Amino acid sequence: MKLQFKVQQYQTDSVNAVVDVFDGQPKYDGISYRVDPGNVRSGMAPLYADSGLRNAEIALNDAQLLANVQKVQRTGNLPLSTSLKGSKAAPHAPNLDVEMETGTGKTYVYIKTIMELHKRYGWSKYIIVVPSIAIREGVKKTFDVTADHFQQWYGTKPRSFIYNSSQLHELERFSSDAGVQVMIINIQAFNATGKDNRRIYDVLDDFQSRKPIDVIAANRPIVIIDEPQKIGAEKSLKALSNFNGLMMLRYSATHKVEHTKVYRLDALDAYNQKLVKKIAVRGITVKGLAGSTAYLYLDAIEISKGALPRARMEIEVQTKTGIKRQVKRVEKGTNLHDLSNGLEAYRPDGKSLVVVDIDANRDIIELSNGDIVFAGQLAGRDVTEDTKRRIQIREVIRAHLDKERELFSQGIKVLSLFFIDEVAKYRDYLQKDTLGEYARIFEEEYAPIRDEVLGELAVDDATAAYQTYLRRDPIRKIHEGYFSIDKRTKHQVNGKVSGRGDDKGESIDTDAYDLILKNKERLLSFDEPVRFIFSHSALREGWDNPNVFVMGMLKKSNNTVSRRQEIGRGLRLAVDQRGERMDEATVGARVQDINELTVVTDESYTDFVDGLQKEISESLAARPRKASVSYFKGKTIQTSTGESVVEEHLARAIYNYLTRNDYIDDDGHITTAYKDAKIEGALAVPTSDVLRPVVDFIWPLVDSLYIDVPKPGDDRKPKKIPLNEANFGRKEFQILWGRINHKAVYEVAFDSSELIRKAISHMDKHLNVASMQYVVQAGE
Repeated sequence: MKLQFKVQQYQTDSVNAVVDVFDGQPKYDGISYRVDPGNVRSGMAPLYADSGLRNAEIALNDAQLLANVQKVQRTGNLPLSTSLKGSKAAPHAPNLDVEMETGTGKTYVYIKTIMELHKRYGWSKYIIVVPSIAIREGVKKTFDVTADHFQQWYGTKPRSFIYNSSQLHELERFSSDAGVQVMIINIQAFNATGKDNRRIYDVLDDFQSRKPIDVIAANRPIVIIDEPQKIGAEKSLKALSNFNGLMMLRYSATHKVEHTKVYRLDALDAYNQKLVKKIAVRGITVKGLAGSTAYLYLDAIEISKGALPRARMEIEVQTKTGIKRQVKRVEKGTNLHDLSNGLEAYRPDGKSLVVVDIDANRDIIELSNGDIVFAGQLAGRDVTEDTKRRIQIREVIRAHLDKERELFSQGIKVLSLFFIDEVAKYRDYLQKDTLGEYARIFEEEYAPIRDEVLGELAVDDATAAYQTYLRRDPIRKIHEGYFSIDKRTKHQVNGKVSGRGDDKGESIDTDAYDLILKNKERLLSFDEPVRFIFSHSALREGWDNPNVFVMGMLKKSNNTVSRRQEIGRGLRLAVDQRGERMDEATVGARVQDINELTVVTDESYTDFVDGLQKEISESLAARPRKASVSYFKGKTIQTSTGESVVEEHLARAIYNYLTRNDYIDDDGHITTAYKDAKIEGALAVPTSDVLRPVVDFIWPLVDSLYIDVPKPGDDRKPKKIPLNEANFGRKEFQILWGRINHKAVYEVAFDSSELIRKAISHMDKHLNVASMQYVVQAGE
């Protein structure tokens, strides 16, 4: 299959935000110059005076650039810059920041920005600097898969290559060839002290006695920095300055150091605009049962048509070959001691543990000893890491099959991703079948769960294709590991991981990325058996796949890796078998019903969600939170007649309106009164003649002041009872439904004074308080 790329407005806005900064710049098709020929060896053709094409200088002065920047910032409702901020990487050149949330396509955006800058101004030489090999390989892959798309739009496509100190002939082409030339380089390639890394600064015999850095710098390239927050060390910034960049463009979801911000699409914007998947969490909580050492894991509460709720629970069972853990379905009244075949752990204090209640609304069971156990809670004397990992694997399989049942008929292939710490957990070459611990657990758990799902599916044409898909491939074929390959043994191995610098803890093994990126499109096809991916946790950045719907974190906790980083591999909106993106334009209001990422973690739901919300909130720190006249003044609103700038008199009218109606508090923060009134459609009508004609267009400015970070859903909670279509369509049911489906409101009004008066009168008549008496009793 082939991924389809759409022109999306938010991406176009991001491109224009950069390109419009240089409005008024004349277009040059490259300035000819003489590439330094070095010492031309015998038999080589000499380089002539017009052998190179470099970028033309920026013709606009600082005042013109600043005016353009402020115009762009007004359009995007960003704080206005009072000057152009430089950096140590480019002290005398424009330094522009573009903020885009992970999963919204920032690599696509800066490639399109390159094409637009070339189209409008003729600039053709670009360097993309990335913090790691992981991101470098992902960027190159994006150039490859978007090449035809940009060819269709621009009649040309960028020529991209990865800088390699042993392939310096690429620099000759970069300098001399016409058209868009893009060099991709990771910061370590010219920032580290190793021999190969230093070659870029050395006079090289195999490069006609020239320094590669001098040949690059002569082109006055436009430098694009991907994830600049990871390239902030003094040494890195100094190294970047050697490129002699015409300008610096920085793209990231989280800018630690801000320069001149021209576009913002943060985590909240991306979620609210339905540009990324929403998140659901399956957590695991460890608890102790009162007075018991029983092992017990409550997987889920099940409800179905015409039946009482049942619980799916894992307990220990005495078998002929010893004590085994088995998943059982229990009902209200189930005796766990009997179900375990008499294990004493399920009879604390001589009384059998019995399920006394199953509550599907709260997702709990209540036991006879008074304990309440929530879905996802794990109890027992022997709760080890291995136990939790097995449960995680099982939960990933269940979540995967739940999503697969839902999306298969819509032509969307579901992928699940396991992050693990070492290859041996997946591939163990000392075992006859080469399966590692996690792969073996996966195969043990997958088979019964798949068979269970097959047993639940109706035998009809609607599900026949999916049942065939479930049965089609052997279990060994549906999972695969993406790791480095040892060239001698052809075995999967732990790849090299950086131990220092900006990319500490990340894989520096090109082969591993090459493998997983090459198969990116193939993995999206139903024809490819692989549905479950095992990958090294060091591969957490630089690649993603839009159809990752479930993630299992089978690795040790690492506080240096944020939850946002971890889930970033699965945030992109999914595609179908035609490569069509399942966004709002394609599927309408169902976009986030289809696009939901389930994260299976060994943390509790509360801990994971609280941590994730905190990280997102911290990333939104730069967003204004207080209403004021100065906040509204200069902002841009989209009215029915076009774009309009808020002047001071209108800004004051907006502020006064919010104050008068208690929509802001004394500190300028938005109140719940505003939020509630907006939800109910009951916002006060403004009295100001200035505000009244445009009031409907100012709400986005007000809304952006309150930051309501969405809370990821609890993936265990939603319980859906399937609709019986046959019964729902019957005439008798429709008549009944017509009688009972009306909403009813029962109101009781009390007169407080009357209530108090009658209460006093009643107590006076009927309240009898006996006198206190002392009673002495004698007895033996």
